[in-house]
Amino acid sequence: MIPTIDVRGLTKAYKGGFQALKGVDLQIRKGEIFALLGPNGAGKTTLISILCGIVTPSEGSVTIAGHDIVRDYRAARSKVGLVPQELVTEQFETVWAAVRFSRGLFGKPANPQLIEQILRDLSLWEKRDSKIMALSGGMKRRVLIAKALAHEPEVLFLDEPTAGVDVELRHDMWQLVHRLRERGVTIILTTHYIEEAEEMADRIGVINGGRLVLVEDKATLMRKLGKKQLALTLQQPLQAIPAPLADLPLELQAEGTQLVYTFDVQAEETGIAALLRRLAEQGIDFKDLHSSQSSLEDIFVNLVREARA
Repeated sequence: MIPTIDVRGLTKAYKGGFQALKGVDLQIRKGEIFALLGPNGAGKTTLISILCGIVTPSEGSVTIAGHDIVRDYRAARSKVGLVPQELVTEQFETVWAAVRFSRGLFGKPANPQLIEQILRDLSLWEKRDSKIMALSGGMKRRVLIAKALAHEPEVLFLDEPTAGVDVELRHDMWQLVHRLRERGVTIILTTHYIEEAEEMADRIGVINGGRLVLVEDKATLMRKLGKKQLALTLQQPLQAIPAPLADLPLELQAEGTQLVYTFDVQAEETGIAALLRRLAEQGIDFKDLHSSQSSLEDIFVNLVREARA
């Protein structure tokens, strides 16, 4: 299957020698939700700006729905909707006029029914005649989303779309994202709310220092890099871990009353069974246990640390 977004050897260097992107290769499939994660300054916004035709790459190639973003700029840009981080829009326009104008910019014929549906989906219909300058920050964010959707893009970029917004908008947005995906729209998301990426994304990309550290299906990533911990509350405290158990990833906590075992998710069944058997051989009894699994945030933090090291 030909990817909707195809990035090859993408590099961006600024005056002074700073390289924001360093040989990025990335393919994104039609109709998937792709979450791009990375610390501040990692290159997320630069990458999205290039894909949207706002910034010119130094080297490499990018195609959007088969259109080269440099040689066939207009066709590529017409396939893209962008919701930027900044709340920048026409302050003196009404909501309706601003969204209608955004559709017209791409040469699309007037479609009042579509615009009405978009505004209703984003709970903006009651505000359609309001000046944008009179809206709250959350409502202005909704207007940006409506403007990005007005020309019916095949690819939607959401650059930190829920930063500093209310819970209601976040809920509305994710419902809308699900509906767009069902219609075949490809969605690329950057976010600092990693739990959103964990809940929404099909695939995860981690960028750091201008390089893609990892691109992986979310489920595979959680399975491959996830860790689990089993915490056992002991019947009798231990002064130290017995020597025959020294080869296991065990740690004593809570003044020796709790034994914590850390293991790979893939080794869950054999790991726990082997641990309990060896504890019994050493005469160690426990009265309670509970397990916890690393989140996508834990995996992300570890990956960034490793990349910096």
